[in-house]
Amino acid sequence: MNEPLIALVPAAGIGARAGGRDGRPKQYRDLGGEPMLRHTVLALLADPRITQVRVAVASGDPWVAGVLADLPRTVWRPCGGPTRAETVRAALMDADLADATWTLVHDAARPGLPAEALGRLIDTCRSRDRGGLLALPVADTVKQAGDAPGDGVQVARTLPREGLWLAQTPQMFRAGELRAALDACAGDPRVTDEASAVELACAPDRAPLLVRGARANDKLTWPEDFDWFEDRLAARRAPAERHSTGATPS
Repeated sequence: MNEPLIALVPAAGIGARAGGRDGRPKQYRDLGGEPMLRHTVLALLADPRITQVRVAVASGDPWVAGVLADLPRTVWRPCGGPTRAETVRAALMDADLADATWTLVHDAARPGLPAEALGRLIDTCRSRDRGGLLALPVADTVKQAGDAPGDGVQVARTLPREGLWLAQTPQMFRAGELRAALDACAGDPRVTDEASAVELACAPDRAPLLVRGARANDKLTWPEDFDWFEDRLAARRAPAERHSTGATPS
């Protein structure tokens, strides 16, 4: 039996840290000839088990139709709120999903989601009937910052990295569980993603599962992140372009 699987993409923010161009929010910034949001939706559509991708945008968004109009299994809704959590809550209400429906929430700023990582998450959550998220173990030494005399910051202490993971998206939960968690934690500053809401609201045996993600799925936040992603796109396209022209590397 093929259960419905709905992907929600909150895309109502302005992405001020990324240094938006031409007055467009960062999700519409061009990456290799296509807006970032289009790359992100295409990455989700790569898995045929995703029944529909629903993109939540700000009311009056003038760009989304031109970016997504020709994509299959994709709709956009002007239900975005002032925060990510409120946008996701509004998107869940707008979709009017049955409580048992599996729901993926994916950042618009993660256009490099590999199909293999997405498939791992779907397989793991469905097989164990439990919500989860893509994440990566922390590899670097972690420093906690403190105020330095004068300007700047200094090391306050070094944190043990054992057991620490960096959360990514998608994050996958049954719609009813996610709705209840977001409602229960509305306004709680500890909620920075869907998994943190579920952690706070669920029983210990329902804590979200950590499923190994991928470096390619890193979030594009700062201007240099976009340069990194465009370099990846160029490297990926170069062999195909050489093949199509019959050229060989010198």
